[in-house]
Amino acid sequence: MSITVCVPDGEIRLEFVRSSGPGGQNINKVATAVQLRYDVANSAILTPSIRERLVRLAGSRMTDEGVLILDARRFRTQERNRQDALERLDHLIRQAMEEPVMRRPTRPTRASRLRRLEAKSHRADIKKGRRGVSGCDG
Repeated sequence: MSITVCVPDGEIRLEFVRSSGPGGQNINKVATAVQLRYDVANSAILTPSIRERLVRLAGSRMTDEGVLILDARRFRTQERNRQDALERLDHLIRQAMEEPVMRRPTRPTRASRLRRLEAKSHRADIKKGRRGVSGCDG
């Protein structure tokens, strides 16, 4: 089952800034880097559980006000950096939408406990065989 989320354009702000990446003389004249801002705290489309997971996934890219900031400056053109920023936002939201699988605690089986003890005693025998011979005055 695939759930899709369509973020309204009004909730995303894109700013174009000068990039420090590739582009030669062009980077001194053209603002090709994209700074995407998405207000996670006030987003109408996110459920509280998805919002919480998104904040945890975003880490240091999240401001104290609950705004997610993504910088995209890998490419030489504004359009490609814009697409990159939107793809990264989409990827983060999709990750946050995945419900974490709760681990069901289990106990080791009797056979696995016996295998572990066998391996320990086998290892002890190997180490015992490495010891020097005592009682010989040579």
